[in-house]
Amino acid sequence: MHFENPGFDPQNIEKLEKELSRAGKNYKIIPDEGNSEEFVNFWFIGMYEGKKVIYDAALYTLRLHHSSEVYELAEHEAAKKFPNFKGINYEEDEEGNLKPLSSEEEEIGWFITEIIMELEEEEAVKVQEFIDLDTNHDYGIGLDAALNVDEINDKVISRFVTEFNEDTLILDDTLYSFQTEEDEIE
Repeated sequence: MHFENPGFDPQNIEKLEKELSRAGKNYKIIPDEGNSEEFVNFWFIGMYEGKKVIYDAALYTLRLHHSSEVYELAEHEAAKKFPNFKGINYEEDEEGNLKPLSSEEEEIGWFITEIIMELEEEEAVKVQEFIDLDTNHDYGIGLDAALNVDEINDKVISRFVTEFNEDTLILDDTLYSFQTEEDEIE
């Protein structure tokens, strides 16, 4: 039997189950250059409409979610003020050093920084814990989630998977706002 979505294929599910069993974990981290203390991409097996499926999950801290929302809003403001703005592209020279930005890119960069600082100071952007499912994902079911934790580590991921699968996960609906820490600015 051919499955259009390989994350629903029982052979792929069985293969992942064996891999997880050997590793003694309930998830498998997917190698991703974006993985960090604040974001991890991983697979786990769960149920969907009474059948086992592979979830392709992206779990991040609420602080990172807030930062990306603030940055997106600041970029939107920059696009309104600078009609030619298409994003700032950092390029490297032959030795791997960043090339200087053009004067316009430099001005836009400063504008975005100022907007970010204003948005944070005014606590204009508020975020809360969430889970979003994407049932039209290319591999299994896509799952994006943000949790109010300091870092995404083994313990956080494992507890998330267990509570998600047992339907005992309780999300905090409190709205939070974050400030960029001084050492991040320098």
